[in-house]
Amino acid sequence: MTDPVIVVTRKWPESVEAELCKRYPSVRLNADDVPLDQDDLRDALQHADVVLPTVSDRLPAELFQPPIRTRFLGNFGVGYHHIDVDAAAAAGVVVTNTPGVLTDATADIAMTLLLMATRRAGEGERELRAGAWTGWRPTHLLGTEVTGRTLGILGMGRIGAAVARRARHGFGMPVVFHDNKDGVAVDGVPDATQLDSIDEVLAAADVVSVHVPGRAANRHLIDATRLKRMKPTAFLINTARGDVVDQRALADALWDGTIAGAGLDVYENEPDVPAELRALDNVVLLPHMGSATVGTRTAMGMRVLDNLAAYLDGREPPNRVA
Repeated sequence: MTDPVIVVTRKWPESVEAELCKRYPSVRLNADDVPLDQDDLRDALQHADVVLPTVSDRLPAELFQPPIRTRFLGNFGVGYHHIDVDAAAAAGVVVTNTPGVLTDATADIAMTLLLMATRRAGEGERELRAGAWTGWRPTHLLGTEVTGRTLGILGMGRIGAAVARRARHGFGMPVVFHDNKDGVAVDGVPDATQLDSIDEVLAAADVVSVHVPGRAANRHLIDATRLKRMKPTAFLINTARGDVVDQRALADALWDGTIAGAGLDVYENEPDVPAELRALDNVVLLPHMGSATVGTRTAMGMRVLDNLAAYLDGREPPNRVA
């Protein structure tokens, strides 16, 4: 393809944008970083050869109806539930993602949420910044120590395993987990125990960390019934996809003490976060920061460029998902 027209839907790290523009002369950047609406995305698919979207872009089946000029979608991110990949494939569009490069950064955020939720760090910072802290006292903001507590992981892929290693070796946390694949061996955590069901993990764990992919089968995987399987002293951490957790059920569970607390980095209808969650003190809320380091976001962008280069050279993209 000679001089492909390329649309980048959001602002990328400067070094990656520079490399993209160096390689290809017809690149349309989003300098103002304003999200594209559905009409903008439809226009991009109809007039650009290549579109490079992110998790904030919704690409449902109807956007892939003819006429479509785009033949390559290089997703900036590992998750691609926001793209109807079946419709894309049917329209002859190749879709790629960026796995692997964001594993450690996302695992770090999961551990950040774990510690903030159990030690009530968010409450403490809000109190201090509001000028409401009156000084040290023996019963103030008593939290839960994590050392030796059981960590339950749902989905033992790259990120789940990275969280397991941090928890086991950093805090001596026994690890139990459920994964759809049988006989999973966790690199670096040989004593991690695979349980037969999600409910068994929920019942056994003091902290549950969710790492399953976002897709229709996993929507509201953690609902009111499953939250009741957890200990009343337990905490739920979600750095996977927002729709995996029923947010209304979670808010109710946090309000009535079904579970002790939660930490979230992802939400079902981002950037909207339910008022019921924002009103609660026993939930830590972060703005989808899992991969937000300079090194990781740069590596993600370069992975998109690697996939794009392979496609344009007539080779199989290394991270093709459709």
